[in-house]
Amino acid sequence: MPSPQCLQFDIDARSRTCNARTGRVTTRHGSFDTPAFMPVGTQGTVKGLLPWDIAKSGAQIILGNTYHLMLRPGSELIARRGGLHPFIGWPGPILTDSGGYQAYSLSDTNKIDEDGVTFKSGIDGSMVRLTPERAIEVQNELGADIIMAFDDCPPSVDPKTLNETRRRMTNARGGRNIVDHDARLEEALERTTRWLERCARAHGRPNEQSLFGIVQGGTDLERRTRSAKEITAIDLPGYAIGGVAVGEGPDEIKRVVEHTAPLLPEDKPRYLMGVGYERDILAAVRAGVDMFDCVLPTRNGRNANAFTRTGQIRLRNAQYAEDDGPIDPACGCPVCSPAANGWATINERPFGRAYLRHLFQAGEMLGGVLVSLHNVWHFQALLLDIRRAIRDDGWSALAAAWPVLVERSAPTGTA
Repeated sequence: MPSPQCLQFDIDARSRTCNARTGRVTTRHGSFDTPAFMPVGTQGTVKGLLPWDIAKSGAQIILGNTYHLMLRPGSELIARRGGLHPFIGWPGPILTDSGGYQAYSLSDTNKIDEDGVTFKSGIDGSMVRLTPERAIEVQNELGADIIMAFDDCPPSVDPKTLNETRRRMTNARGGRNIVDHDARLEEALERTTRWLERCARAHGRPNEQSLFGIVQGGTDLERRTRSAKEITAIDLPGYAIGGVAVGEGPDEIKRVVEHTAPLLPEDKPRYLMGVGYERDILAAVRAGVDMFDCVLPTRNGRNANAFTRTGQIRLRNAQYAEDDGPIDPACGCPVCSPAANGWATINERPFGRAYLRHLFQAGEMLGGVLVSLHNVWHFQALLLDIRRAIRDDGWSALAAAWPVLVERSAPTGTA
């Protein structure tokens, strides 16, 4: 049965030198331009920011988290209020993940089996069951425009090679250490396909919400090929590459994405889940990926870590104690360029690094708000320039304007 047409994807430009393309995804709550970066609103809010701040940054779609919203306030309560859009005050497109990533990230406190995952609630300690059918039911109640299949996300690298903290995160067999990583990858690949079939059958609003399938396989390219073939055999409005940025380095992420993206249908959106550093995004765009999300802009913002075109800076460092310059002189956000955003009659100067450092040193919440706002603008500006580079094949100009794309740099001011 062909997938319902509640999502339209139009490609309007292609690069002449790589697989990058620009397009537009249209949903029942509006459209967004691709390649797109989706700010993450885990619990119905992009932490610290108002919806109109997000919209003014250039973001056209945001992401919500099925697992967390299921626990609190509950999808039934949200459904009684008309769904997630009116509940959180965001009228545009919304994507919800399925809870599959939480099965990975919270794996030291859950138990996975063929039917689903049993979690221990971080709120009250109760046991919570999430199956493919329940994940879809919750997302149907939330009412997002794009919903994700419930998948089995394995660690991408052998846990025996990781430190103790990361090893605990990759333990996805009910408290038992994973001995055979190769067998775990195979199990997750096959289970993800079976769970997608169950998700598709359980989907109660296919004419309103677009279900995306997820490709797994770790860093094994043969498995990625097989998973892509199995997942795309189920006709859906779009597909995602999952199980990346879960332990492997940037070179491995690039290798997997460059291999996998062309295996997904040309005429449907391709979504790379959870990848958010600038160089990783650019490499994926050039491989043909259309959608991205990551918590980095706001998580780093709350921790005084600001993104700039030349690399990250840590504003708590003493070197910024008397630095009145903006976070990034090239940035047009309200934090760096208040006058350009209609604040000239109030404040013509940027919020200086010295002031921002003071806010963090004093424990004032405004510091995290301002740096998060800047970071969200940073990534929207990057994607805007990437879309321009695709249309013009202006990759050298893009690299000149964004030195961070040329060489990954660690956050400065680490002393």
